[in-house]
Formats: sequence, C-alpha cells, structure tokens
Amino acid sequence: MAAPKKGRGPSGGHGRPGRALALILIAMVALTGGMFLSGHTAPRLGIDLAGGTSITLEAQNQPGKPNAINPTNMDTAVGIIERRVNGLGVSEAEVQTQGDRNIIVNIPKGTNSEQARDQVGTTAQLYFRPVLTVAASGPAPSASPTPSGSATPSGEASPKSEDKGEEATGEEATPSPSSTTQGRAVTGALKAPTPTPTGSGEPKPSDTPETTPSADPATAKLQEEFAKLDCSDPKQRSEAGKNARATDSTVACGSNVPGSYEKYILGPAEVSGSDVDDAKAAIDQQTGEWIVSMEFTSAGAKKFQTITGRLSQQQPPMNQFAIVLDSEVVSAPSVRTALSKNAQISGSFTQQSAEELGNILSYGALPLTFKEASVTTVTAALGSEQLKGGLIAGAIGLALVVIYLVVYYRGLSFIALLSLLVSGVLTYTIMSLLGPAIGFALNLPAVCGAIVAIGITADSFIVYFERVRDEIREGRTLRPAIERAWPRARRTILVSDFVSFLAAAVLFVVTVGKVQGFAFTLGLTTLLDVVVVFFFTKPLMTLMGRTKFFSSGGAWSGLDPKRLGAQPPLRRSRRVNAPIEPKEA
Repeated sequence: MAAPKKGRGPSGGHGRPGRALALILIAMVALTGGMFLSGHTAPRLGIDLAGGTSITLEAQNQPGKPNAINPTNMDTAVGIIERRVNGLGVSEAEVQTQGDRNIIVNIPKGTNSEQARDQVGTTAQLYFRPVLTVAASGPAPSASPTPSGSATPSGEASPKSEDKGEEATGEEATPSPSSTTQGRAVTGALKAPTPTPTGSGEPKPSDTPETTPSADPATAKLQEEFAKLDCSDPKQRSEAGKNARATDSTVACGSNVPGSYEKYILGPAEVSGSDVDDAKAAIDQQTGEWIVSMEFTSAGAKKFQTITGRLSQQQPPMNQFAIVLDSEVVSAPSVRTALSKNAQISGSFTQQSAEELGNILSYGALPLTFKEASVTTVTAALGSEQLKGGLIAGAIGLALVVIYLVVYYRGLSFIALLSLLVSGVLTYTIMSLLGPAIGFALNLPAVCGAIVAIGITADSFIVYFERVRDEIREGRTLRPAIERAWPRARRTILVSDFVSFLAAAVLFVVTVGKVQGFAFTLGLTTLLDVVVVFFFTKPLMTLMGRTKFFSSGGAWSGLDPKRLGAQPPLRRSRRVNAPIEPKEA
C-alpha cells in the first residue's frame, strides 16, 4: 500500500498563530519602550490644539529665473526663515516644507503674531560691509575700539593663529598676505579669515592695543556696544545690529567655526545684495574643492571694485568685507587685490555650505519670493476646547462601535475589542515617536482622521467575522470555517484598505496645511489596520477557535449554528465497489 502523499500545510502560517502574536507583541513593547526612553510620551500637538500661529507661504518664481523653485532653494529658505523666527525668541517653532512650493511656519503661543508675519515672509536686505574690528565672542575686558575705516583696528584684536583660512582665486589674484586670523578666502582677490576663539572666548590682554577714547558720541556708543557684546548669548546675537541702517556703522555677530562666534564692528554698507547678478557653488577644477563664484551687475561691479581696491591696501582684519544677512555675518572674506565683475570665495566648503552661501548671495536673502497662502491664529483656550471636543467625539464613536460589536457579535466582540486596543496602542506610540523624528504634530484634522480610522479598523473585523459565519451557515464546523473564510476575507480587506490608503495618499499630495494632517493620519492608521488584522486578529481567531467556548457554538459565542440558520453538516458520498446482485423475478 503506497504511503499517502504529504500535502502542503495551511498557507499563511495559521498553523502557528503564536509566532504572529509574539511578533506583534514584541513590536508593541519596543515602540512603547522607545517612547518612554525618548521622553516623548505624548504626541506633539499642532498649533490649532496647543495655540499659536500657523503661516503657509507659497513660493513664487522670480522674473528671469523660471526654475528657481527647487529643493535646494526651498531648503535654503527654510534655514533663513528658521533663523528669523529664532531671532524673535521663539521656542519650539516649526519651519518645514510641504509639497514642492510651500513652507509651513508654526509658531507656538506667546509670540507676537504680527511681528512673526513681518519676519518670516519678507525678503531681507543683504549687504557687503567693510570690517573695522573683529574679535572672538565675549565681552571686552577693558579697552574699546575706534571704528575708523582707514586706521588699524583698535580695541579687541582678533586672537592670533596661523592662517588656515579658505582662499579665493581669480585672474587678478595675488599672493595672500599673512593673516592673524583663520577662515575662508575668496578667489579673484579675496580671502575670508575667521578669528579663532581663545579658551575663554576673550582676547588676551596682550593682544589689545592701547586706544584713545573717541569724542564722537555715536562712535563712543558703538565702542560701548562692542565691548559689552557677547555673541555666545543667543539673545544678544539676535539683537546685534538689528535696527542699523545701511548708511550707519554697526556691530554684528557671525560664526565661521561651528560652536564658536565672532563679533564685528562694520562700516556702512557699500554694496547690496541687489548688486549681485548671480552666484553659485562650483568645484575648482585645479584643487577639486568647492568654491562660490560671484558675478556682479554693471553698477555693482563698479561699487565692488571701489571697495575691494581700498580694502586690499589695508592690513588684517581691515582688509575684510562682511557679507551680512539679517544683521548676521554669514561670511567675512579678506581682499588681496581689487576686483571688478567676477570673484570667487574658496576655502573649506562642503557642497551644502557652498550651495547655501551661493543661494544667499544670488538671491539677496530668501532665494525665492513668497506670498501668504493662509494665516491661522488660535488661542490656547480655543485649542484646548477643540482637543476636548475631538476626544469626546472619538469616545462617542468608539462607544457606539463597542456596543454594536457586543450586541451583534457577542463573544466575537472580545477579539474585535482586543484588536482595537492593539491598533490604538500602535497608533499612539508611533504618533508620539514621529513628533521628534519628523516633526509630526497632531492637529484637529489629524484627530478626525484617527476617529475615522476606528470605523475602518472595525470594518475589517466585521468582514472576517461575516465570512466565518457564512462558512458555518453552510454546515462547516468552526475550525475549518476559520481557515476557509480567511482567503476571501483577506482579499476584501486588502482591497478596501488599498482604496482608503490611495485616497489618503492623493489627499496628502494635492493639499497643503492642516488637511495633510488628516490624510497622514488616515494613511498611517490604514497601514496599521492591515498589520493588526494579519498579525493579531487572524492568529487570535485561530487560537480562540480551539477553545470549547467558541468551538461548541454556544449562544453567547456569536457562532451559534442555530442562530445563524446553518444547513445540515456537509458529508462526502462514498463509492462502494461491491458487485450488483440481480433482482429476483
């Protein structure tokens, strides 16, 4: 007698449901542990719930630059706007792109919304100012400088160090003179040094020459501001030179070395950002290093030639000019020879830093112009009421779903409620972790998306339960019914969830602002619904089918064959190979 062929085991691994349950429980423990270890035990609340101002800026192409809207320029704009918002003393502000041409600025409560609107979307002025004095960050110990455009710098001298700065090259470039500071250089005739801070952030007393106090009240005031200025203090750094006019000398802060700051006395602006025709990052073919090349307009070239010709005759640091954006020195190259229309800034650039400086120079300030697409201001009290209303609505919706499941499915509701609990835990922990990870904030539309997800998740359970009950109605016992119902239920669930996810994805792409919160939450919960049904609901149903309570088909199990109107059990007919006897006449 031939041995029976071994058939394939059940597909989907439902013969071992414990593995799937263990996997999803491990995922839940890992996510919950990560949430507590990160210290973010609750989802971040959006502006409409926590209170504050949300500004949506839409990028506009500039004349003659039809391809200006690109990821590089958008990222540069985000960085500049973020610096402006931080300059207002705002904490926990969010500045991020949405889509390919929108920037969302979320400013928490406690900030002057009108001031914020004036700061974030405007195109600030970019100036080239001569450097009169530069020193490492920190208040001066005693003497004050005399801001004279032609004399050697007095007051605090920049700390001495080897000239390790970046160099710039050009047709008229000449050998760079020895510098007492460290930093970038400009090709074509420029070199941008950066002062090297001492350990205390203050120049040594021996580096501070004697000075004669100025009788000019304006000069004396500038000396006093410079002496007291500590650029390591964020508040002082944001306020330095903030209200200075282009025609005035001013103090300013800069940072050419990460983690350290320099303070400057700068002369009146002699070239503005509008005088720059184009600037871009490129690779020097000779050295292989990243550089920033500049090209000036006709009027700008004359101004630039005048200032570089004068500065090239000075000694460091007075041979430097500062590139000032929003009253902050973003670069301070030194000049070696007079330049006219073209120049290059070279040094220890990375691709990112070269592109950022090129964008700043090319576009004056923001690399794009923006218009306000929407501005929403919500008080903390209103946000609290909205959150409370959303939670009440969610609780009512969940209670109605629970009542329906218990009344209609009885014992099966236990499986459904456990599945909803698992889905809720996964959703909550993932939302809490996405806050610090990608800046996700739970706004009111997102809460609505989570409420809608309750119905979508419950619908998946109902589809599966009804397939199992259909199999029982056809006369099958519970365990075969569970396995035969799964393939058909699985297809229906996947198709339904795919449609929901596709709708969420399209909504996320074509909309901006808070509607994207609804789309994101809907898409996230739809994906989690698939995970919960496959790795928790189905394995748990398999295990429950092996218990006496469900397999016996009791009245409270939700699987009573009599209540379901089951047909007689299906039986297979057997063929009998016995000879047929003739009937008697």
